Amino acid sequence: MYKKITYILMGVFFISLTFSACKTPSSLSRTENTTVPANYNNSQDTTNSATIKWQDYFTDTYLIALIDTALKNNQELNITMQEIEISRNEIRAKRGEYLPSIGIGAGAEVEKVGEFTRNGAVEKNLEIKHGEEFPEPLPDFMIGAYAKWEIDIWKKLRNGKKAAVSRYLSSVEGKNFMVTNLIAEISNSYYELLALDNELSIVEQNVKIQSDALKVVRLQKMAAEVNELAVKRFEAQLLNTKALQYGIKQEIVETENKINFLVGRFPQPVERNVQSFNSIIPNSVYAGIPTQLLDNRPDIKQAEMELAAAKLDVKVAKARFYPSVGISAGVGLQAFNPEYLLETPASMIYSLVGDIAAPLINRSAIKASYNSASAKQLQAVFNYERTILNAYIEIVNQLSNIDNLKMSYDLKKQEVETLSTSITIANNLFKSAKADYMEVLLTQRESLESKFELVETKKQQMNAMVNVYQALGGGWK
Repeated sequence: MYKKITYILMGVFFISLTFSACKTPSSLSRTENTTVPANYNNSQDTTNSATIKWQDYFTDTYLIALIDTALKNNQELNITMQEIEISRNEIRAKRGEYLPSIGIGAGAEVEKVGEFTRNGAVEKNLEIKHGEEFPEPLPDFMIGAYAKWEIDIWKKLRNGKKAAVSRYLSSVEGKNFMVTNLIAEISNSYYELLALDNELSIVEQNVKIQSDALKVVRLQKMAAEVNELAVKRFEAQLLNTKALQYGIKQEIVETENKINFLVGRFPQPVERNVQSFNSIIPNSVYAGIPTQLLDNRPDIKQAEMELAAAKLDVKVAKARFYPSVGISAGVGLQAFNPEYLLETPASMIYSLVGDIAAPLINRSAIKASYNSASAKQLQAVFNYERTILNAYIEIVNQLSNIDNLKMSYDLKKQEVETLSTSITIANNLFKSAKADYMEVLLTQRESLESKFELVETKKQQMNAMVNVYQALGGGWK
């Protein structure tokens, strides 16, 4: 009667402990907000430039060759490819965790036990009763197979595997985002190089113009039409313009080597068509609608996959509060003499064990892990929302930039044409003594600056064309 009551009380005790083990702390949760504005600048056109392949979006054959080489040789991209391989192996590892592990083993040992131990006393007693000597030392030979399996009742292991899959997909999207950025960086650097080439050409043209002007001033000084001050001012202007060449040449070298680094090769000249820069017309860009960002932007898809993995991590952490059920089994052959090892069923051994375990006391480590997983999930939610917001703002900024740069370029072009004409007028007036030499110098300086600004505006136009393509998520497909 007392024994029965004891068993009932023990059962109630263990059941209560199991239920207490299943209690989990409340988690932090927040639903992510993926709502974006309906359009950009009130446009409902769904045509999207992000769907254009980069080989078709860029028309310069030299630029296409550079991008193609970079996608094969860029070291950072190749490092990312290995990270994808690491993530793929994580999936294999997680998949193996919820499958039974089966192994095979063999062993041999020799044992000498003390006579005054339990085993020693048993052996001595057998020798006395039956008159047979027990082998001493006692050999032992064994061969067999064993298996272990944790039954994934709470989907802890399967959710861990799904989280690994999400992180693998995230790493793939990270690679795609890097491809988009790499294409954009090479393109922007290439257009910067063309702009520098044109700036150098402008400086060389101005050196010739100012050299001719200096000759005229020297002749006028010999004719006593101007003084030495005018000659020196023209000389100083010419020297200043000549000095600009070397700064631009250094920038050309550095930009070439920046491209060489991105392409994954040692410094060498970068092939390009210098004359094409002024005739380049930026592509027409179609932004589509904002919801297309969710499919086109790799960084948004990467953040989405990280969020999915974080949610699964919370489920895995929660499952650690619940009891785990395991099964282990073994079968084999064992004997103290190899001659008897294959004599079955006498030498056969087998076992089958089931166990259940649950955390009852000192669960602070599990709670801390669960709370951390919850906090990381919130981080992933905020990161996902931030990535979407950033993408939308980038596109709005670049679309506005394209419109403003077009207006600015048209005005700058008119300014350059006006000042180029002014140089001829100023030189003619100076020769006929109807204009001061300072007016000539000022006109030359303004003309040079305006030409530089025109080249810079053209470069910014090309960069905006590249940046909006990048912002829309183009280039990786």
